[in-house]
Amino acid sequence: MTQLVDVSHQITSGMVTYPGLPGPEIDDHMSFEESHGTYAAGTEFTIARITMVANTGTYLDTPGHRYRDGADLADLELEKVAGLPGVVVDLPEGAREIGPDTVRDIDVAGRAVLLRTGWDRHWRTERYGDPEHPFLSGEGAKALVEAGAALVGIDSVNIDDTSPGAEGARPAHSVLLAAGIPVVEHLCLLDRLPETGFTFFAVPVKVRGMATFPVRAFAMVG
Repeated sequence: MTQLVDVSHQITSGMVTYPGLPGPEIDDHMSFEESHGTYAAGTEFTIARITMVANTGTYLDTPGHRYRDGADLADLELEKVAGLPGVVVDLPEGAREIGPDTVRDIDVAGRAVLLRTGWDRHWRTERYGDPEHPFLSGEGAKALVEAGAALVGIDSVNIDDTSPGAEGARPAHSVLLAAGIPVVEHLCLLDRLPETGFTFFAVPVKVRGMATFPVRAFAMVG
């Protein structure tokens, strides 16, 4: 029997995803009451409106997020974000960094590689944005590219190290997106997934001129 496991955060009005970025504003463009003058008696509709930055909730990065000439959401092939065999890679115990040694002996070729750190337990708390969060190192990203990973996701606030010592460098983003590998950040509930034996989906809308967007990320298990 196939089980669907949702591994994305819900988006609510005013919530903070990444420290320093504004939360979404969700309201009515047309309420049920306002629609009464348009439709027949007893028929009503509502049309909602959302204003948000693209990096809200669980979202996917395309190469255009990092590179001016990179592909954007409208260029994204479905094969890169839908129906991918998945593999979960755990953060080594007591470590902050997922490096090449962690992924070297794992078969990631053609797979969605989901980095399970457990940081999602801090979601919607001040701790979530702590710069001491877990991350993928640049060398770890290179190892995943060389091994043929199709997509890389993480359940942390950023796939890169954002501590002061990193000095604003973003090697994991840079390496993965240069190779055309989509990145999914702010995943959750990866503890509900087996290490292998599942299929992963993280499909954004097809918007020309945008490079990141929220996704409903989920896995089919079984």
